[in-house]
Amino acid sequence: MALIIGVTMVSVVSSWYQVRTEKDALRFDLERKAETFGESLAANAESYLQNGDKPGLESMIERFSNRDHLVGIGIYDTEFFPLAVSPDLSTVVPAIPQALKEAILHNRPETIYTRVHFKRLYILAAPLHAINNGVAGGMIVVYDTGYIRAQIFRVWGQAFVHIAGQVLVIVAITLLIVRWSLAGPIARAAQWMKTLRTDRHAAPPTAKDLDFLQPLAREVAPLAESMRQARAAAEIEARLRNTNESLWTAQRLADHVRTKLDGSNLFVVSNREPYIHNRQGNEITVTVPASGLVTAIEPILCACEGTWIAQGSGSADRETVDSRDRLQVPPDNPKYTLRRVWLSEKEEEGYYYGFANEGLWPLCHMAHTRPIFRASDWEDYNTVNARFADALAEEIAEEEHPVVLIQDYHFALLPRMVKDRIPHARVAIFWHIPWPNPEAFSICPWQQELLDGLLGADIIGFHVQAHCNNFLSTVDRVLEARVDWEHFAVRRRNHWSAVLPFPISVDFLEAENISPDNDTADERSALIAELGIGTTFLGVGVDRMDYTKGIIERFLAVESFLERHPRYQGKFTFVQIGAPTRSRIPRYADFQKEVENEANRINERFRRGKWRPIVLLNRQHSHEEVRRYYRVAHLCMVTSLHDGMNLVAKEYVAAREDERGVLILSLFTGAARDLRDAIIVNPYDTEATGEAIAQALEMDISEVVDRMQRMRRSVKEHNIYWWAGSLIGDLCDLRLGRDMVSKTTPNETRRAN
Repeated sequence: MALIIGVTMVSVVSSWYQVRTEKDALRFDLERKAETFGESLAANAESYLQNGDKPGLESMIERFSNRDHLVGIGIYDTEFFPLAVSPDLSTVVPAIPQALKEAILHNRPETIYTRVHFKRLYILAAPLHAINNGVAGGMIVVYDTGYIRAQIFRVWGQAFVHIAGQVLVIVAITLLIVRWSLAGPIARAAQWMKTLRTDRHAAPPTAKDLDFLQPLAREVAPLAESMRQARAAAEIEARLRNTNESLWTAQRLADHVRTKLDGSNLFVVSNREPYIHNRQGNEITVTVPASGLVTAIEPILCACEGTWIAQGSGSADRETVDSRDRLQVPPDNPKYTLRRVWLSEKEEEGYYYGFANEGLWPLCHMAHTRPIFRASDWEDYNTVNARFADALAEEIAEEEHPVVLIQDYHFALLPRMVKDRIPHARVAIFWHIPWPNPEAFSICPWQQELLDGLLGADIIGFHVQAHCNNFLSTVDRVLEARVDWEHFAVRRRNHWSAVLPFPISVDFLEAENISPDNDTADERSALIAELGIGTTFLGVGVDRMDYTKGIIERFLAVESFLERHPRYQGKFTFVQIGAPTRSRIPRYADFQKEVENEANRINERFRRGKWRPIVLLNRQHSHEEVRRYYRVAHLCMVTSLHDGMNLVAKEYVAAREDERGVLILSLFTGAARDLRDAIIVNPYDTEATGEAIAQALEMDISEVVDRMQRMRRSVKEHNIYWWAGSLIGDLCDLRLGRDMVSKTTPNETRRAN
């Protein structure tokens, strides 16, 4: 309709201009013709007038009165007495025209367009001169201009016919476009919705189809995804009921935590935010960082309409929040609040890159990198923790029974700050990295302050019991506090803190529902072709470029394997996916160069034609890209020198729906406690690790399947939702202000869940 109106308006304006041009042309032609005729007529009339020849005037008027569109001619003296007039002129122009009076008065020709008795006329009036050039009288020549109006009406008629034709053509073309270009996509989208409603699997319409329906697509796509997830969750729950399994799902987690919270709200604090807004040109894009934490926590926050407090790190983050630095997320279906906290560049440098990652990270990881502690970094760490405490206090201000879950080593001081401000809050902190022994931790100049900050929490969670023991030993040695080894708890400042293991995991259900388009062999062949390496066997490692991950030790193990088993030269390639990280810290920048140099050295030593033993992919990869490598690799190597858990091991197991593949796992990871059917290695012993590669490649297929089945069962039963449900459930079950910690032991806690 808008197109039709627009084209019509343009056509009308164009037609009006055409009509105006035609009218001006006809008038100009009439005026030119009247002027020429008037000059000739005036010369003759002056001759008759000077001679007093009135019959001659009448004869002249009679002779010239038959011209086209001429109404009549009139000759008058200076008193406006008619000397000779056309017969019909007096009926058309009964009075002396004002133009004649002006012409005689001013001694010059005058013209005028006028309307007399509904008749449109053009009048030319001119003075007539005597022999002495004095004015002796005047003359009028009167034309009927009705023909001009008639011609204008004809032009308008033609224009309207043309406009009507254009409108009909546009309507016809539009209907054809709708029929050919829109009806098909709309029909396919409708069919898609119908199959969703009737519980049959169907692929969504193509992006090209949805381009025509962008507003609708933006709403329908999330709705379809929600329906798919809800149906998948319902199918899983039904299957679990049929098999009498008690598997944790996102829905079960949400229901469990909603019951445990009993109307209270959950507040999550982390350094990394779940949604990042960045500006790209004139558009703002939203990205979700690859994080198991988002997978685990978001269903809970959606269920209880909670709040997630995190640092705003995106280039467009400030543009998307309200006056209180809040916004509702997820973007497609808002269910909880994201509160952003802003840091200056100096604060981020000192708090995150300095104290947290040059100090606490190497302190807690026994990877033989010297921790760096600066007083200025410690000040920034205090400042940022206090700022998060203030933001949390603002959000909790009206809450009667708030539940707070703090994430990781960036916020060791925050639990005490929160308890000091809000004593009735239930506070838990989960420490995602290892906790070292007391001797190692004593390196930190501010060990007492860090421990006291952590002991503000009601629950302090680690991945494994060994880290809990190290923490309790550190508290026992450093602080004046009562350590209850029987119940794994600490009492300080008349407050009990439970110290419990909660081994984190991955979303096994999500991985299980992914069906590869091709079988493993075909997919492996396609991937090898893309890499252009001409190999038979594939190994994979997935890590951030971090010195704690044992990447160089892994490469040395590959080198040792190829030395001791030369038959695999030209047949085995190890693909290392290494995401750059913390490159602003010198040790990390240096380490990335060391990894690249080591990969190049080994490749130069063994390279044969297209084949090379190590492929280093030094960039960020999406979950989908990484899963592709997981699904096709004959083995996965996790050789961390020290790690809290290491989820790569569990991701690899979750991705192997074909129950193939062998996991080589460092004994210095928390995952080694859960995945006992992996080949456990000491990454510092590169020859033994190399032999583990040979063992994996030559392992009998039945043993491969048995090992993978048992590991998959472990990950399935203790997935990311089990972790979150255990941690938050235990926090909600604690009795605040008690004289004695709950008698539930960590082992009993795990059995109960």
